[in-house]
Amino acid sequence: MGESLEGKVVLVTGASRGIGHETARELGRAGASIAAHYARSRSGAEQATASIPPDRKLLIQGDFRTPGAGREVWGRAVDWLGRVDVVVNNAAVLLQVDWDGPDDDWDRAWDITHRVNVLEPAAIIREAVRHFAANGGGTLITISSWLAYRAGRAATAAYSASKGAVTALTKAVAADYARRGVLAYNIAPGMVRTDMSIEAARSQGGEQATAAGLAMGEWVPPVEIARLAVFLARGDCRHLSGATIDINGASYMR
Repeated sequence: MGESLEGKVVLVTGASRGIGHETARELGRAGASIAAHYARSRSGAEQATASIPPDRKLLIQGDFRTPGAGREVWGRAVDWLGRVDVVVNNAAVLLQVDWDGPDDDWDRAWDITHRVNVLEPAAIIREAVRHFAANGGGTLITISSWLAYRAGRAATAAYSASKGAVTALTKAVAADYARRGVLAYNIAPGMVRTDMSIEAARSQGGEQATAAGLAMGEWVPPVEIARLAVFLARGDCRHLSGATIDINGASYMR
């Protein structure tokens, strides 16, 4: 077991549900102070941080569909206690779009996906890296996806492309800022049992049909992603920086 995260300040984006919800909860249990970002569901963020003492949590609303929301969320997080030590870059949307549908639907899906999954997270990453470099180091954890590496469906190509983009950005940070104490990791989950993934699976035969095609016959529990994030946040394995860590139950191995 690694060291406690007591004294560390962590910003978790998309903390109201799914992976972000479990990650905020597990990081809080490990002793960290949590700035929990949410877009719409304040109640979800409240539930994720319910066990964390009031002086160790801050809820931050910000809709990443709005340009500039990422920098605003970062500003509120760093102003809270004067610093941020770890960022878990998790918030994302998965929009499916029919390639034979109207152009307006296509453009809207790609625009929203690019804004929420790439542009606003990239703004937070930029602010965080500059903050880390000026203050002796810090840790960036990006929640990517196996769809950044393996073939997905055409209908979800915008999501796959967006995850490839933030993966590439995180790798660039790892390489360029390694000597300034900045650690950067990509976590690439497979099929994780979240509301977003369950909704997407409906067009592929549903949850059970999707699970049947996985090596373990089951989806990855979100808490396993969260526990991996806690390990990375501790900094117990600095030379893992730059790595992409697959967590998909042996369903996809590179």
